[in-house]
Amino acid sequence: MKQILVCVAALALLAGCNKPAAQEQNTEERPENQILLKDFAPVNVNNIPVTNVLTPKYNVIDMHSHDYAATEEEIDQWVRNMDSCHVDKAVVLHCNWIGEDFETCINKYSKYPDRFEMWCCIDYSHYGQPDFAEYANAQLDKYHAMGAKGIGELGDKGMGDLYARPVEGKGIHIDDPALCPVLAHCAELKMPVNIHVAEPYWMYLPIDATNDGLVNGGIWHVDTSDPECLDYDELMTSFEHALQMNPNTIFIACHYLNMNQDLPRLSALLDKYPNMYIDISGRLGESAQTPRATRAFLIKYQDRVLYGTDNGMELSTYRNAYRILETEDEHFYMPSFGYHWYYSAFYLPDEVLEKIYRTNAIRLMTEYK
Repeated sequence: MKQILVCVAALALLAGCNKPAAQEQNTEERPENQILLKDFAPVNVNNIPVTNVLTPKYNVIDMHSHDYAATEEEIDQWVRNMDSCHVDKAVVLHCNWIGEDFETCINKYSKYPDRFEMWCCIDYSHYGQPDFAEYANAQLDKYHAMGAKGIGELGDKGMGDLYARPVEGKGIHIDDPALCPVLAHCAELKMPVNIHVAEPYWMYLPIDATNDGLVNGGIWHVDTSDPECLDYDELMTSFEHALQMNPNTIFIACHYLNMNQDLPRLSALLDKYPNMYIDISGRLGESAQTPRATRAFLIKYQDRVLYGTDNGMELSTYRNAYRILETEDEHFYMPSFGYHWYYSAFYLPDEVLEKIYRTNAIRLMTEYK
């Protein structure tokens, strides 16, 4: 049996508190029987079912996508991919990293008004001034009149809302009292608020041999040494405060609220706050490592879970999710997720699939309106 040598180098950064993990310098030639974990690419030798799900059991509404297309031709291709994968609509969340103002973005997709739904940011330009709430709400009114159906993706990874346009909300957390009139106005406009809170838990753990999500945790390590940067638990406390302070506002905690490692804690929040939903976007790798626990969670909270992707507009983006949600496949490997473990699918009941794929989104879009 070959020994696996754990060695991680940071390859990328996220805005906010994310910083590179330290890379140990080792100029010695590695023995033949030592393999870098980042190079681990196993081939499944088990003779077990492999299911390729080309289309879902029910048509889909993708509640978490972004402005991936650079040209009209790419938008056309995206729609063709959606047609092939039976995706009726994609919600395009407007983030600072997109690089375009909301009007430009909404006009860009106007060729397909029934296939794309546009959400907008909170404008923090007047934050700290007496007219902040009045100005921010006026901007929301403007975007709403232009077609914005919701707010987000907001994003707080420790330093405040880093995704907003035209300026970041540095130092502004979701439970900031100054935001209460703005979030109340979101409720008045019937605009749900999508928010990305923290990162997966192992990105806060030491980068050593005990870290369960080492490869991905090392790449996206979160450095909370800055005294102004909230740590994981402080971010979750901030979000819970916002739920308490704004009971009439619907919050969608994307990516399972980055609590895949602690579904009982996530369950307690859903039990306590009826204004909270989650989306499952961008966390196939995190959720399919614990298929039985995740399946039970999704069945129990089937009315509060929304389908989303957050991983581009390729055919595989949709079909990987369909396989995990629908089939009984087990022990399969998806290296693009950045982890070193295998996945097993959830085999969700049909009635749960239909709610997650589309019914919950339709209810949120209609009843909340």
